Amino acid sequence: MSVSARPEAAAAAEGTPEELLFQPYRLGPYDLPHRIVMAPLTRSRARQPGNVPGPLNACYYVQRASAALIISEATQVSMQGQGYAWTPGIHSREQVEGWRLVTEAVHRAGGRIFNQLWHVGRISHPCLQPDYMLPVAPSAIKPSGMAFIENENGEGELVPFVTPRALQIEEMPYLVRQYFRGARNAMRGLRRRRDPRRQRLSAGAVHRFRHQSARRPVWRSGPEPGAAADGSGRDGD
Repeated sequence: MSVSARPEAAAAAEGTPEELLFQPYRLGPYDLPHRIVMAPLTRSRARQPGNVPGPLNACYYVQRASAALIISEATQVSMQGQGYAWTPGIHSREQVEGWRLVTEAVHRAGGRIFNQLWHVGRISHPCLQPDYMLPVAPSAIKPSGMAFIENENGEGELVPFVTPRALQIEEMPYLVRQYFRGARNAMRGLRRRRDPRRQRLSAGAVHRFRHQSARRPVWRSGPEPGAAADGSGRDGD
């Protein structure tokens, strides 16, 4: 396949690749100030119990609000969709409120943020599933690698993956509805609160986290979660 050379005049008008990187860009209805986008990175910092985004998450994204666009860490659309310990969800009311805190903080800092929805399928473990059920997958094939879970001592631990349960065709509409609910909740999380007092409280919580050292370790033990997994279920690697 041959590719035509771009005319020198047109290339000069657009500038060098380095210059283009800092030029504005129109992304659908959004005007981005430049073209540097923050990729999704799993952080495992959701508040427990409930995998709820909190002030620590808001602080993390506010510190990166100068990106033209932030794509959030992968966020499970259901309890069944979780694949790593302490990752945030967007399927409960508390989680939606937590993401509202995050998005409002990012917007106040002049940033833009999209939420990445996911369901990990087989890249999970019964310890992360409701009622200790098996993870689900298109086929009952055990993945290679290790799952990152919270053990009985509240510490992170890498354990072997298990053989998942094969989904039935009849279950597919249920999975589709999980994504529909997640997208709807994400949009709800973007709506601004009408109570200015709650907004001030949210801003104050983020401010406190920005000016005090973190007391809870991010990785409690062992290597970074998912480091030994097969790469099919982890974002940001």
